[in-house]
Amino acid sequence: MEKRITKNYGNGEVTVVWQPHKCIHSAICFRGLPSVFDPQKRPWVNIQGADTDTIINQVEKCPSGALSYRMDRVQGRNGHPETTVSEPIVIEVQPNGPLLLRGEVLVKDSLGKEERKENVTAFCRCGYSKNKPYCDGSHAREEWKS
Repeated sequence: MEKRITKNYGNGEVTVVWQPHKCIHSAICFRGLPSVFDPQKRPWVNIQGADTDTIINQVEKCPSGALSYRMDRVQGRNGHPETTVSEPIVIEVQPNGPLLLRGEVLVKDSLGKEERKENVTAFCRCGYSKNKPYCDGSHAREEWKS
């Protein structure tokens, strides 16, 4: 059975969550923000490499959901935690690539097993993925076009 590792990198405002088993190696993270994401370094995430908003903007571009984030407890008025309003799920069709769902979703397989996904989830459109219903990057290897 595959070992599922999750790493957390926090700066007090935001925590970046890395789940390598979900990664499809698109390289969007380190091409877009090399001051934070550098696969040649250990640890490869330098949470101090940019401000919180810049980090969040880059993490939201991760097509597989291998990178996600959560806001650390933010104090609102009178010392109470800030509340957030749920955002609608956004579905994006990637040219020659996966279907991206942005937002929190619950995926239920044909056997009834449920898996909660947050931020970005990439679903296979090409049919070549060995990790269906999720994209594993096979569309690029197969030069699938749509």
